[in-house]
Amino acid sequence: MFSLLYGFWQALFRKVEFHILILGLDRAGKTSLLEQLKGIFTGMEPLPPGKIPPTVGLNIGRMQIKGRKVLFWDLGGQTGLRAIWEKYYAEAHGLVYVVDAAEPERFDESRGVLQTLMANPEVAGAPLLLLANKQDAEGAVPAHEVEARLESLRAVVPHGRLLVISAESGLGLPALVRRTRGLLDQLQDR
Repeated sequence: MFSLLYGFWQALFRKVEFHILILGLDRAGKTSLLEQLKGIFTGMEPLPPGKIPPTVGLNIGRMQIKGRKVLFWDLGGQTGLRAIWEKYYAEAHGLVYVVDAAEPERFDESRGVLQTLMANPEVAGAPLLLLANKQDAEGAVPAHEVEARLESLRAVVPHGRLLVISAESGLGLPALVRRTRGLLDQLQDR
């Protein structure tokens, strides 16, 4: 009888933890983004951009957003590390894909990685936020051109929207926060 009541209590009062993957090529700004999100949602001071080393493996950010537990996994984007991404797909509730808008010579590579990601059945139907990062960097490509250069973006992510941000300066982060909250609402309704 106790186990039945305990199970009922857990079902009513435990908080679901949402897992969101932050993916993209190496040096796209994924860890800087995670640091900014930690600062916004936990009140912790983010690491200065110059102090953030390249991710080898993953970084984790745990936070409460709108009363929900959220675990962000920032996975390394180097070619050799992308193979481990699949190990996290089954537990992912949502995806954030970061494109470095200041490196247009890597757009084709980024498009291919995004297409491979979205073709995986384990993430089929998972909500995706697509970010054009480093918009304040010299030579950054504007959002409409990033979309054009990623060509098949609409085919891969028909309902996706590209958000313009700079994880270093904070440009576009309020819109990202609104979209993150919206993503969580969408996940909660599933």
